[in-house]
Amino acid sequence: MNRILVIRGGAIGDFIVTLPALKALREACPHAHIEILGYKHIAVLAENRFYAQAVRSIEYGSLSGFFAKNSELPAELADYFASFDLIISYLYDPDGVFESNLRRCGVKNLLWGPARIVEASDHAARQLTRPIEEVGITVVDLTEKIFLSEEDRQFGCEFLQTPSQPIIAIHPGSGSREKNWPLQNWIELFSREHWQVENRPSLIVISGEADKAQTAQLERIWKDRNIGLAKNLPLPHLAAVLEHSIFVGHDSGISHLAAAAGANCILLFGPTDPNVWAPRNENVQILRAPSGRLNDLGIAPVKAAVAAALFKQEMLV
Repeated sequence: MNRILVIRGGAIGDFIVTLPALKALREACPHAHIEILGYKHIAVLAENRFYAQAVRSIEYGSLSGFFAKNSELPAELADYFASFDLIISYLYDPDGVFESNLRRCGVKNLLWGPARIVEASDHAARQLTRPIEEVGITVVDLTEKIFLSEEDRQFGCEFLQTPSQPIIAIHPGSGSREKNWPLQNWIELFSREHWQVENRPSLIVISGEADKAQTAQLERIWKDRNIGLAKNLPLPHLAAVLEHSIFVGHDSGISHLAAAAGANCILLFGPTDPNVWAPRNENVQILRAPSGRLNDLGIAPVKAAVAAALFKQEMLV
């Protein structure tokens, strides 16, 4: 197989949890030209970063015709799809319309991965390996990894200004309110009283479009403190900022990004199942309230986990 196309939409976490499958594919086909059709601002994590040589946007207008029955297919896209020896798609296609149109283009080798993860089943990364294993590739390693470029790391160094203090990065948001620890807990956890001044680490707040309200409140409350803000950074740059940090977050795409970048992660889980959704990386620690409600997870165990991570980091220096 000289040319392989992987079609993968979804949010940040959906893409990153697919990386173990893509890694096995790349290792099995080291000389193949692999492209990804997806949301470009997310799939850029794989572009010229080990996994793929190119990324194409799934938000390309002419692609809409491939989701309609008996439509006239743009010749340029028809030739594009036909140029691949293998296409692996994770798109939701319940009526087979997209598949039928790909076949009309002359695509012969087409495999389908799950468009949706089944709860109370195997880990999400394992479920997403199925099309890879259909071509005879055994996927053993389910850890997530991002291969940062030198330019990514240069940005990370400039953003952090190579501080001597340990770095704690927090992401107080997620895609759902039910998955969020109460904002007041974040405020109390990182209050001045909880950390000795001489040992207080640099604190960075991660913020995206969905986190504006939480971030604005933290900015107001912590306006007199030297808090770093990482707002709407390109994902490879954010990964470089997080690479050597202690990261505290929820079940979110940013948490998967932090784990894949190599951060020492403390992840707070509520209603979702960490056995399905948590990154399988060794650098990940899960804290979960027995009730499954994040409101019931106290500050003390999170504070203890952060303190232990700081101590471990200091021992490694």
